[in-house]
Amino acid sequence: MTTAIQTLSGTRTNERLSAIVLAAFLGLGLVFCAGFAPAAALHNAAHDFRHTQNFPCH
Repeated sequence: MTTAIQTLSGTRTNERLSAIVLAAFLGLGLVFCAGFAPAAALHNAAHDFRHTQNFPCH
């Protein structure tokens, strides 16, 4: 019985670690892309996103 509990606990730890690594990778990727993108490209992307959400912007 304790072996099963230890196995489940280990699996949860691995899943948490995987989630943290994936979130960090995606977050750093977004920061890297936004940091090196031209300002006009960022503005156009934000503008288009506002339109897709039916949010009036002009």
